[in-house]
Amino acid sequence: MDWPDDLILELARKRCVLFLGSGISANATDIDGNHPPTWRKFLEEGNSKVGAPDNAVIKKCIDSYEYLMACELLRKKLGDNEFDELLKNMFRGIGFEPAPIHEYVFKLDSKITITPNFDKIYDNYAQSKSRNTIVLKHYYDDDVVKYLRGTDSVIIKNHGTIDTTNKIIFTQADYARARIENSDFYKIMEALILTHTFIFLGAGLNDPDIKLLFENYATTFHVSKNHYFVIPNNTYSDLELQVYKETMHLDFITYDPADNHKELSEGLKELDAKVEDKKEEVKNKSWW
Repeated sequence: MDWPDDLILELARKRCVLFLGSGISANATDIDGNHPPTWRKFLEEGNSKVGAPDNAVIKKCIDSYEYLMACELLRKKLGDNEFDELLKNMFRGIGFEPAPIHEYVFKLDSKITITPNFDKIYDNYAQSKSRNTIVLKHYYDDDVVKYLRGTDSVIIKNHGTIDTTNKIIFTQADYARARIENSDFYKIMEALILTHTFIFLGAGLNDPDIKLLFENYATTFHVSKNHYFVIPNNTYSDLELQVYKETMHLDFITYDPADNHKELSEGLKELDAKVEDKKEEVKNKSWW
């Protein structure tokens, strides 16, 4: 993979925010070789519990990738209790072992990691490897900024955790409510976008929070530095990537997704080595 020199330098200087999407958790496996469920699989499983004709409406949303609407409809049909139980059963992550990609992400040694994943696969791995010295915070905690300004490394769950399902951001209504009730957190996100370089791994561009925050950033600060989005090379057309680059100030790093995204895992391992080498140069030249 072609890692930009600027990104390597920013990682070495600890000026990066790692943003870990569901594609990172998807690498984990259980004893039978199964992977954690995708958002689509969750919706399809839930829709199997819904009778006609509503299941056809939800299926149409799923097939059209309108996952937020499908999730909203599913919660309405199942009710809060059954919906929450389905969430817990499918996303609590029991029995899933981390993959090498979790190790390579951890070795990047980012001070700030943000993840919308409400499973705990990477959180548990990072806590174990760091001997519980990494701080775990959530979008609804009122002391997030204290840890961002402190010396501790921190993982921020910006969509909540499976341990507290009533605060998970998973539907259109959840997004709208969070922006109002937790507006201070979104101010923190805006500040990080201005002061740090984000690198998105295993994430998609369909997250409403991502689109809103980065579109506002690109519109307000026309000459600001771009952030980095790592995606499979068949995800979007060149024309779409050009539009996203202009409207969201993103540079795209692509890879071949063959063999269960093997190139991404190997690429992150190479990035670890490059960052370690660059740290020595940063130290010798006092590029703090």
